[in-house]
Amino acid sequence: MSKLVIGLTGGIGSGKSAAAAEFGRLGATVVDTDAISHELTAAGGAALPEIEKAFGSGAIGPDGALDRKRMRERVFTDGSARRLLEGILHPMIRELSQRRIAEARGPYVVHVVPLLVESGEYGRRVDRTLVVDVPEAVQVERVLSRGLPEDQIRRIIASQAARAERLAAADDVIDNTGTLEALKAQVRALHEKYLQFPSP
Repeated sequence: MSKLVIGLTGGIGSGKSAAAAEFGRLGATVVDTDAISHELTAAGGAALPEIEKAFGSGAIGPDGALDRKRMRERVFTDGSARRLLEGILHPMIRELSQRRIAEARGPYVVHVVPLLVESGEYGRRVDRTLVVDVPEAVQVERVLSRGLPEDQIRRIIASQAARAERLAAADDVIDNTGTLEALKAQVRALHEKYLQFPSP
């Protein structure tokens, strides 16, 4: 029997990870495309041989994992490099996430996809779209505290769907301008709501 699949999305710095962690704590199965991407590009990850073939050994850090900082700088300034990297990673991420959704044990699945609204294929996989929403100024402020330079943050935001576009696609919205406790309270309310939904 298939399970209800909630597509969780939001811009960089919106708080998707905190929301997903709380859904997971409440018992939902969380399938996070970013986490899968990290898995594929960690030391010994399945995507590394192809990435090294495409970008050279400089793409791999001394720890044997993808050199994320170097690759991030490269793909945000070079569209063809970004498309090449995506062409390697995206099919692997799609396949692995599909498999994990099929194997899910929780009462419903939270499928975390940062570019859900931009990606037609992932949009077709989910039954409902949940957007974690904050104003752009809050995104910038939060991501600055992770150590990324502001110009890079603004380039990332510009490459993602506009806030209005995401909200227009949403079935449910979490307003994450407040505290972590306020976020968790909204997640708990949605969890109760999703438990009432019949399986598709």
